[in-house]
Amino acid sequence: MKLFRFNGGRIGVTIGNDSWDLTDALGIDIHAWPPVQMVQLIARFDERMAGVLEHPATRRLDMATARLEVPIEWPNKLLAFPVNYLKHGLEMKSVNRADLNGFFMKANSSLCGPNDAIVLPDLPDREIHHECELGIVIGKGGRNIRREDALSHVFGYACLIDMVVRGKEERVMRKSYDTFCPFGPWIVTADEVPDPAKLQARLWVNDELRQDANTRDLIVDIPSMIELSSSVATLYPGDIIATGTPEGVGPVKRGDRVRIAIEHVGEMTLQVR
Repeated sequence: MKLFRFNGGRIGVTIGNDSWDLTDALGIDIHAWPPVQMVQLIARFDERMAGVLEHPATRRLDMATARLEVPIEWPNKLLAFPVNYLKHGLEMKSVNRADLNGFFMKANSSLCGPNDAIVLPDLPDREIHHECELGIVIGKGGRNIRREDALSHVFGYACLIDMVVRGKEERVMRKSYDTFCPFGPWIVTADEVPDPAKLQARLWVNDELRQDANTRDLIVDIPSMIELSSSVATLYPGDIIATGTPEGVGPVKRGDRVRIAIEHVGEMTLQVR
């Protein structure tokens, strides 16, 4: 199942080859503030989805008419693990590692969707890099989640690009510019991903393949990320965890096209301006 936002905050679902607009059937107010409609749905997903496809307000959706938006606009938190692939640490000559330094937080306002542009700040003397990552969406919250229980807390997965300005400022600042976290194009529910520990993730810039790695090579794997994160902060439904990027990071410039594709999850292409 793929869960997505589209056309001004409406919520849809794709099952197999068929898609539906569930917005009216679920009683979702697309104008409500703060925009936590998707988080609320994830928190009560089984309850809210029961019988929804048979609801008279559910409508078939032609995906050609849907402009996909960031699936989660307002998570409680967006966590990320730095230097979580050995070869990335080597290419950056970094002394940091995810198993030594833990996670950091990235501003929620950096999230953007598959049809948004990556907007570069006016920093002509600085390199701004792409980082190809898997996004993990929490479905069942908790504190001090055990590693062996961790995957039962995952709602689903999405493609995620962690954009960053290289430099000496705090990492959180350099990664938190608006549009610096493309996320989507939808959330694939966990049952659709055969093995999250064996996902091939690739990223291209202008059709040049720059990153090509597998989640089996993560230093801190997905269950351990959830275990570590929840030992510090309570995880809530809709929280997003970024796995960290493999080797091959590099600069982007205005006019570039950045494409990310993750096996069993999806792909999206964004313009840089």
